[in-house]
Amino acid sequence: MAVRTFAELVQLAQTRGPKHVVLVAADQWEALEAAALAYQRGLAEFTLFGDVERIETLLAEGKFDLGFPETIHEPSQRRAAERAVEMARNGLADIIMNAKAQPRHLVRVADDPVSGLRNGDNVMSDVAVFEIPNFDRLIFVTDILVCTAPDLSAKACIVQNAINVARALGVERPRVAILSATEAVNPKIPISIDAANLSKMAQRGQIVGGIVDGPLALDNAISEVAASIKGIESEVAGRADILVAPDIEAGNLLAKAITYFAGGQMASVIVGGRCPIVMPSRSDPPDAKLASLALGVYLSGVSYEPVK
Repeated sequence: MAVRTFAELVQLAQTRGPKHVVLVAADQWEALEAAALAYQRGLAEFTLFGDVERIETLLAEGKFDLGFPETIHEPSQRRAAERAVEMARNGLADIIMNAKAQPRHLVRVADDPVSGLRNGDNVMSDVAVFEIPNFDRLIFVTDILVCTAPDLSAKACIVQNAINVARALGVERPRVAILSATEAVNPKIPISIDAANLSKMAQRGQIVGGIVDGPLALDNAISEVAASIKGIESEVAGRADILVAPDIEAGNLLAKAITYFAGGQMASVIVGGRCPIVMPSRSDPPDAKLASLALGVYLSGVSYEPVK
């Protein structure tokens, strides 16, 4: 059965914990509170990188119980990211979680083809999962963080990564909408060409585990009424589980629009590498950070189907 709420996700993640989590730039109140909630629920045990004096002050002020975490003084966000990735690469951590570091520091280090966490030729990508009021299912959006301007090959990996995540959360055959400005294939809109090619790749078995269709505009991807009015016949139109943005700018804007206009709550994780990298928004409250961490815990150890 598919996971439909973050409360369900946290409960399921408890069955797979505790995992060893490295918290990068851990001297942030909200992140430490989320870590304490995760520790109390048996989700995680922690190594903390950051300003040790500040971390200890926040732990004392908040009365946050993290058990007996290893706390390592590393005030440089970039160096903290490098050391966290090194731990994960050497098998000393199951998950990396960002607290208040600039995301670009962690992404650049983790995505390094030599010293990072890449798993063979696969592309690492971010999958944002949304619990949205009045929706009967979780909605997945990708990529909002890692792949700035992906080519067709990278997009295929991004789609496959998202399908793998959705399937891990119980969506038996995820419906994937490749977003464009319009549902028509238009040579003047290159992303619509990529969308059509990705759909064909799925039909030919190069992308597996989901139903992929595109190009689709956002309205007819998620609204059956809009799809019906426009006369679109598709297994995906109006019922998409996964929304694939054309680039990082569109993906990030869509994610923030869902959060701030639609009241959605987001959990975010980078997948496709040797371990999950939990990437909540730095401005997220503790309960949202907990949802992201639960997602990482639940996905830890999941094998990823590669693009053929």
